[in-house]
Formats: sequence, structure tokens, C-alpha cells
Amino acid sequence: MIILKIGGSILTKKDAPESEVDSVNLKRIALEIKKSLDNSSKELVIVHGAGSFGHPPAKKYKIGQSFDKDEYPQKRIGFCEIQNAVKKLNMLICEEFISHGLPVIAVPASSFITANSKRITDGNLDIFKKYLSKGFIPIIYGDVVLDEDLEFCVISGDQIIQYLASNLNPSKVVLGTDVDGVYNKNPKTHDDAVFYERFSSIEDLDALEGTTNIDVTGGMVGKIKELLYLADLGIESKIINAEIENNIYKVLENDDVKGTVISRSKT
Repeated sequence: MIILKIGGSILTKKDAPESEVDSVNLKRIALEIKKSLDNSSKELVIVHGAGSFGHPPAKKYKIGQSFDKDEYPQKRIGFCEIQNAVKKLNMLICEEFISHGLPVIAVPASSFITANSKRITDGNLDIFKKYLSKGFIPIIYGDVVLDEDLEFCVISGDQIIQYLASNLNPSKVVLGTDVDGVYNKNPKTHDDAVFYERFSSIEDLDALEGTTNIDVTGGMVGKIKELLYLADLGIESKIINAEIENNIYKVLENDDVKGTVISRSKT
């Protein structure tokens, strides 16, 4: 089984004035997945980010932060708005994939996952196993869920990957982002950014933690921490650039693709 995460930065236009799907990338990725599955049968789970659909309302309502009792009605509406926004994105993605003959089935995190202090504590994955056994492609996404401590919180696609992989034991975990892998700083704004072919331990993060670049400290470091947990379980993962044509196809076919491998330290 393969778990493939497609970042929200690939599937949505973050600079658009309103939430908008990147239809060119979405169609291309759908066709690359279809081409690979036509070559050989594969069990596949897809996770996608929320991009420009989920982030604005999550910031607006500050979901995941503690609040007073009189704020509860507003937070509850915020929860609903975020869930509705990411559901819209998921529907558009599923429509495109289905139009190309991919049997994707949406499994929203908010329907079966609960958390405590922003960490997943429970989620019945029997439905995933049943869908996989019947040839479906379960597709899940970053979402809002009930939180025992905070009432509500946002669960990222990266944390979902860690939870799924820890319990489903995939043969491969791939994260498609808008860069070639891990750099010590944003390669889009720094020509001297250093590329890392491999991360093997938490100490390797020291090279990233000190940077002031928000994309690196907030996004990439969070991904790596989740994937290092999988590395401790013996599950290797790879971060690649999903904006490059045929990269998704190649990685599904076990062809060589530039990227950063996250694996356990070799002693």
C-alpha cells in the first residue's frame, strides 16, 4: 500500500483573492496517478492539504486555541465553516479524479478521528481497510476534529499521514510539495539554499529550526517531525516536488525522483 500526500500549495492557488483550485496541476496529477494504476494494480490512500480553502477560516476563528465559554457559539460556527470549506475542496478534487476513472472515495477526518491537545487519539480505520479491499482509493484531508482538551482543533494532513502509516504499515509514503524536498531555507527566495538528500534524526532539524523563514519553520519542520516518528517505526518516506511533470507518476512506479528521504539513523 502507498500513502500519497498532495500539498495544498499544489492543488490550490494560495495567492488568489478567493479560494481557487489549481485546475492544471489537479488534472495533471490525476492523469499521472491513473497512468500508474493502469500499469499495475496498487493499493493507494491519498491525503491532501487544505491550501487556500481551509487556512483563512482557521486563522479567522483561531480554532485550536483556548477560549471562554461565551465564545463557544462563535467557535462552533467557525468549526462548521472550516469543515465546509475543506469539504468543498475535497469535492472538487474527487470530481476531477473520478472523471479520469479513479475510484476515489472521500473519508473526512472529522467523521471518525478525535484528538486531545491537537494530537490524534482515536480513529477507527476499519473503513479504510474495507474500501481498499474493494479496490477504492480512500481520500482524506486536513480537517477540523473534536478535541477533548480544546473542544475543537485543526488536524493537518501531515499528522494524518503519520497516524495512517503507523496503523496501516504502507510500503511507501510520499509527500508532494512545491519544492524538491528539504532545504535549510526557502529555495524560492534564497539562491544559496542547501538541499538535503536525507534526514535521519531529530538532530538534523537543527539546521532548519534557526531560520526565520515561516514556510520552513512552520511547514517543512512540522512535516519532518511527523515523518521521523514513522522512521522510528521503520517506515521510510520521501518528500518530492509534485509541481514537476511526471514526478508523481515516477515515484509511484519506483523510478528515481529527486527528493529528501526521511529514514531511521543507520548505526
